[in-house]
Amino acid sequence: MNRTKVSLIAAIAAATAFGAGAVKAQDTITIAVAGPMTGQYAVFGEQMRRGAAQAVEDINAAGGLLGKQLVLEVGDDACDPKQAVAAANDLVAKGVVFVAGHWCSGSSIPASSVYAEEGVLQISPGSTNPSYTEDAAAKGWNNIFRVCGRDDAQGIVAGKFLAEKFAGKEVAILHDKTAYGKGLADETKKNMNAAGLQEAMYEAYTAGEKDYSALVSKMKQAGIDAIYVGGYHTEAGLIVRQAKQQGLNAQLVSGDAMVDNEFWNITGEAGEGTIFTFQPDPRKSETAKEVVEKFTAQNYDPEGYTLYTYAAVQVWRDAVEAAGTTDVDEVADAIHGNSFETVIGTLEMDEKGDVKDPEYVWYIWENGDYKELPVQM
Repeated sequence: MNRTKVSLIAAIAAATAFGAGAVKAQDTITIAVAGPMTGQYAVFGEQMRRGAAQAVEDINAAGGLLGKQLVLEVGDDACDPKQAVAAANDLVAKGVVFVAGHWCSGSSIPASSVYAEEGVLQISPGSTNPSYTEDAAAKGWNNIFRVCGRDDAQGIVAGKFLAEKFAGKEVAILHDKTAYGKGLADETKKNMNAAGLQEAMYEAYTAGEKDYSALVSKMKQAGIDAIYVGGYHTEAGLIVRQAKQQGLNAQLVSGDAMVDNEFWNITGEAGEGTIFTFQPDPRKSETAKEVVEKFTAQNYDPEGYTLYTYAAVQVWRDAVEAAGTTDVDEVADAIHGNSFETVIGTLEMDEKGDVKDPEYVWYIWENGDYKELPVQM
């Protein structure tokens, strides 16, 4: 066979492969989930990946979307702002039209600039800093949403509790300098102050460290009765464990990042009695029963943000069906001001991309597990 004939056959084969690939691509819609798949908060990335993957599987099993099957890409930001931007650009290059993510506010905020510029719709299942949607709205971006509550709503509940339960006592407000941690601590502090209680300490700590003994010693010297941590479960766990080791038996109070069983792996019995705010447990909702059973059959507990990520995909899916297209502007218009039935309940979205009137309740860590308090504080 001469060289010309070989080249011709190769060219035809390449064209055929390209055509098949093009047809295949036309039969699919590519979306993504992005969050801390690696790093110290990888447990939350795993929750997100599981939630998104199950949602995609269920949508495809039901016939897909707009007559096409969904393909899921996974982006890893390790809760690092720079890596979040790199991950966002990588997902854009892969042709995604929607991202369920990111999780850390410090990742979602910078990544949102990429998605706004490239016309990708973003719904975060766990970024609670108000700036995430507030800044986007101020810039005229219409593609940024979340299915969780905000720190200013969570801070009202925590601040009021601290002011009432620790009136006349010493409270320390700590934060980890991140957009999430500092934002939550500041909102709690603001509401606690407004309710009449001034903090005895307001301190920042560095996330990722292992030794917080100096900070604990300072709190012990100040006679702290309650420690409010604006930050993640890893550092909060170390702080309360080291506090108990030094004989400081202050009440640990925190926010929604405590909603993972890894917290107890860090604290052991030192975590007993820790309380935190989070939204009502969706695993107990009738709307989530069927999906929870699927996870249970996989020997996986869909705790934390698993179902929130599933819900983010549901909202996007329903909006696409309503719009009849994946066009970012038309899908965004179908979300703003509308309600959606999801595994975490009915979500009514406002014009800024936030959930209207999110509910926060109290949880307590007892005997190695967390549970919603039957009587709210």
